[in-house]
Amino acid sequence: MAVGARSGHGEPEKRPGGTDESPRGDAPEDAASFQAARSARTAGDTADGPVESESDGVTPADDAEEPGGQQPKKQRSFWKELPILVGIALVLALLIKTFLVQAFSIPSDSMQNTLQRGDRVLVDKLTPWFGSKPERGEVVVFHDPGKGDQSWLGPDTQQQNSGPFGRGVQQVLSFVGLMPSAEEKDLIKRVIAVGGDTVECQGQGGPVKVNGKALDEKSYIFQGNSPCDDKPFAPVKVPKDHIWVMGDHRQDSLDSRYHPDLYNGTVPVKDVVGRAFSVAWPIDRWSFLPVPGTFDQPGLNAAAAATPAALGLAGAVPLVLWRRRRIVGKTTPKG
Repeated sequence: MAVGARSGHGEPEKRPGGTDESPRGDAPEDAASFQAARSARTAGDTADGPVESESDGVTPADDAEEPGGQQPKKQRSFWKELPILVGIALVLALLIKTFLVQAFSIPSDSMQNTLQRGDRVLVDKLTPWFGSKPERGEVVVFHDPGKGDQSWLGPDTQQQNSGPFGRGVQQVLSFVGLMPSAEEKDLIKRVIAVGGDTVECQGQGGPVKVNGKALDEKSYIFQGNSPCDDKPFAPVKVPKDHIWVMGDHRQDSLDSRYHPDLYNGTVPVKDVVGRAFSVAWPIDRWSFLPVPGTFDQPGLNAAAAATPAALGLAGAVPLVLWRRRRIVGKTTPKG
């Protein structure tokens, strides 16, 4: 077919030179001319650049340009992004350690068999930010409330010197919350009584009593231990915003019983880091640390339950007196 053929009715096509030509008579000449022009164009494209496909004329996708004529941005390599990812991970770990959860290691046997030496526990640091206070039966981590001669920590719980490299590793891991700091003096015990409670244990196999209620401690106290035979104590009134703590391994725990000269053996709530809610390491010891059922027994909160009743009674007395006056005023005959 000749290039530029019309859709007419067989009329001769007039060339720019004014000569009439038959649509069929000069077809061989036109075909030869078209083929020569096509060959010349192909040769020119080959010399000047890539040849486009005649079928669609589309350029390869790799050479495509973004809108506006700009070349697409190349993706950053993994090694260039790695420091950014590490920085973000460290910031997130620091935030988690500060506000949410922190890991602590167990350095002694005072909480056996609930916790073993070398266990890693996860401590909830979030709820104290919302005003939550320790409750009876919880296992809590707290800063040493004493200093010097009044310090709770014995020599067996002090951090050992592991050399410059070991200290450096510990500082990095403690910064992100994977290990405790060597500078922090922390302990872990079970809360037995809270502010306003009266706690006592007379020894001779006798139970620990909170507000006159005996605690059944068989589920968590170390097997073979007595509740307090090694260190019995008379009734202690726990001050407001303080807690009374004891270790589950009673005969191997320097707890509230051994520090009567400091806050009467109690720990200020402000020194509590948080509640230990899970054993995270080693894997075969993974478990939660629930509150034992003995702390849910009726009457344990007798002191707290009496407060609303007393307030109600105090409010009812004026109301009764006012009502009596009205009745007397109505029945008294007017003079």
